[in-house]
Amino acid sequence: MDLKLFGEFFVTLLVIVDPPGMVPVFLALTGTLPAKERTRAGTQAVLLALGVIVIFAVAGQTLLDYLHVQLPALQGAGGLLLLLVALQLLTGKTDEPSEQGGTTNVALVPIGTPLLAGPGAIVATMLFVQRADGFSDYSIIGLGIIAVMASVWLVLRFSGVIVKLLRPAGIEVLTRIAGLLLAAIAVQLIADAAFAFVELYAASF
Repeated sequence: MDLKLFGEFFVTLLVIVDPPGMVPVFLALTGTLPAKERTRAGTQAVLLALGVIVIFAVAGQTLLDYLHVQLPALQGAGGLLLLLVALQLLTGKTDEPSEQGGTTNVALVPIGTPLLAGPGAIVATMLFVQRADGFSDYSIIGLGIIAVMASVWLVLRFSGVIVKLLRPAGIEVLTRIAGLLLAAIAVQLIADAAFAFVELYAASF
C-alpha cells in the first residue's frame, strides 16, 4: 500500500471538505431537530457526498465531456446554490423541516452537496484519479475517500454536544454566522469560476 499517496490524498480531501468548518452550518440547518433526526441527516449527507465523489472519481471527466460542461461551470453553479442557502440563513427564512422528508432535503442539499461533495472535492478527486497508475492506486484513493467521509460523519455525529451547550438562542446566533460564512464561500466560488472562464477563453486566442 502506497502510504504516501494515501496520506497526500487524505489530507488534501480532508482540508477541502473541512469537517470542523461544517459544524456551524450543519447545526444552523439541523440544530432545532431532535437528536435522532439530526444524526440521520448527518448520515444521509455523508452517504450522498460519498456517492457523488465516487461517481465523479469513476466517470467524472466522461460525464462532463458528454454534457459539454466545464469544471468552472460546475464551480459557479455550486456557488450560486450556496448563495441562496446563505441568504436564507441570514434572513432567518429557512424552511422548517417537515415530517415528510424535510430532514432529508436539508441533508441532501446543501449539506451533502455542494458543501461536502462540492466542486473543490470533486476536482481534487478527479485530479488524483488522473494521476493514479493501476488498480492499487485506485484502491488507495477509494480508501482515502471512505476515510475522509468517516471522519466527517464522526464530527457531525457528535455535534449534538454543541447543541446542548448553545441552546436555542446560541443556535440562532450561529445560524447568522454560518450564513455569513456561506455567503463568503459562495462569492469566492463564483469569483474563481469567473476567473477560470476568463483564463480558458484567453488561452483559446
